[in-house]
Amino acid sequence: MSTQAPTHDLLPVASARDTAVLAWRMVRGRAAGLALTITSFLVVGLAGIIPVLMIGRVVDAVRDGSDASVIHRAVAVMVVSGILGGVFATLSMAALAHTVAPALAQLREDVLDRALHLETARIEAAGIGDIVSRVGDDVRHLTRALDEAIPLLINSLAAVVFTAGGLFALDWRLGLAGLGAIPCYVFALRWYLPRSAPFYARQRTAEGERADALVTGVHGASTLRAFGREHDALERIDRRSQEAVDITVGVFRLYTRFGARMNSSEFVGLALVLSAGFLLVRDDAVTVGAATTAALFFHRLFNPIGALLFVFDSVQSSGAALARLAGVALIPRRPVSTQEPGPAPDLVLQGVHHAYEADREILSAIDLRIAPGEHVAVVGSTGAGKTTLGSIAAGTIEPTAGTVRLGQLDLVAADEATVRRHVALVSQEVHVFAGSLRDNLVLARADADDELLWQALRRTGSEPWARALPEQLDTQVGDLGAPLSPAQAQQLALARVLLLDPQVVVLDEATAEAGSSGARELEQAALAAIAGRSAIVVAHRLAQAQSADRIVVMDRGRIVEQGTHEELVSSGGRYADLWTAWAS
Repeated sequence: MSTQAPTHDLLPVASARDTAVLAWRMVRGRAAGLALTITSFLVVGLAGIIPVLMIGRVVDAVRDGSDASVIHRAVAVMVVSGILGGVFATLSMAALAHTVAPALAQLREDVLDRALHLETARIEAAGIGDIVSRVGDDVRHLTRALDEAIPLLINSLAAVVFTAGGLFALDWRLGLAGLGAIPCYVFALRWYLPRSAPFYARQRTAEGERADALVTGVHGASTLRAFGREHDALERIDRRSQEAVDITVGVFRLYTRFGARMNSSEFVGLALVLSAGFLLVRDDAVTVGAATTAALFFHRLFNPIGALLFVFDSVQSSGAALARLAGVALIPRRPVSTQEPGPAPDLVLQGVHHAYEADREILSAIDLRIAPGEHVAVVGSTGAGKTTLGSIAAGTIEPTAGTVRLGQLDLVAADEATVRRHVALVSQEVHVFAGSLRDNLVLARADADDELLWQALRRTGSEPWARALPEQLDTQVGDLGAPLSPAQAQQLALARVLLLDPQVVVLDEATAEAGSSGARELEQAALAAIAGRSAIVVAHRLAQAQSADRIVVMDRGRIVEQGTHEELVSSGGRYADLWTAWAS
């Protein structure tokens, strides 16, 4: 039995330029906080080199037999610089958090908002794990960078700049000696960066695939157990997890080899500074204190330079995470449509084609017009394209070719919010959101009062069980709340349709629970939802088609018959064959 995992068309990842533009846009509105952050880090860097300078003065004072007051003053300066460094270090962290944390929170909201407004087919093609890993793992990486990597990066940059400046201030020859280590650092970076960047991109993708495997397995656990396929799902989760672990181990191995090259660079640099200091002191070009300060300066560079280079580990990982978030946030939005369908509009599908894969067309040359208030049932065998047709008519899937119009409104070009005001889709897979019954209803109409809510529940036959809930409209339902049966969840979805009051309703197996004890109630709820509106009923049970104004018969992605139930049965065509098979 094959356990090959399905491939996903992952959501885009932004380029380095687009990611940088987005990052700047995130913080440019907080210019005061950004200036305070940078200033505070600079003060911390300056405060860090003062004690080293004072140590050099102490060495010279002791060697020259100077008065003890020189040492006292040097110690006092070191204490003051330490206090200032501590105060501004705290201030820099607070200013950084105040500047960047709100921007990161806004980015996360933008990504989630953009994901929620993507076409359903696009989300399904990417896999739910891709979204979960971006708003979860990637945001966590960025948050960790905010707490650790970014402060370390800025502190290290300030320390390197001030310390290198101090080294040259002592003597330009000591500064040049310190620069002798730069080629070693450059070679280490040139070896590391080209090898590490692809690792981090693969690591983020692998973690997304692992999340997708886990979410899919948990979501479909009951179905997998029913068919004895839970071991396949566990194997896929294990395989994806192992792939993520292998990449992480590879990153760590590369990281340690980079560390060895860093240590060699530090050895070369310190040896050059000590040698130059020895020669200059011998020639009386500098004092022993200056040479000592130079050695301490370069030794002090070990941590910041090492941090700058090693922080690339976190920076690259965070950069990859930010690029994945930016990729979603920057997906172009459709312009908000100002066009309205007009009164009593026809729903027209003209020349519609659709293919999920380039070489496999699901719908071919669909032409369909639905008059205002007309109820059309779409029937056909499994795989005929019924659900795809319903989704395109509802505006949740964009056809590969053709037009879909509701009066004057182009459903393909219009933004989703506009489409949803006029067209509602109810499928078998409805969701009860965690919250109160009222919360689940007002999703469709935020300004609905209790009278309207109860009216919608009454018309869909939901009022008896809703009244029986402990707190009625304020009862918590869904996860961690009062459980609703599948039929009740469908009734709730149909009640939302009544509150939304769209011009067109598409029902795709929305009464699938009609085989249960609540069959009659659910059928009546569906009829209430489509009463007085245009409706497309994707009928997986032919009994649903009998009462429709017109029946559209599909076969292999094409419309092969149209007419009333009686006309199609008497014609002896495809529908008659389906009806005979179903009735028997």
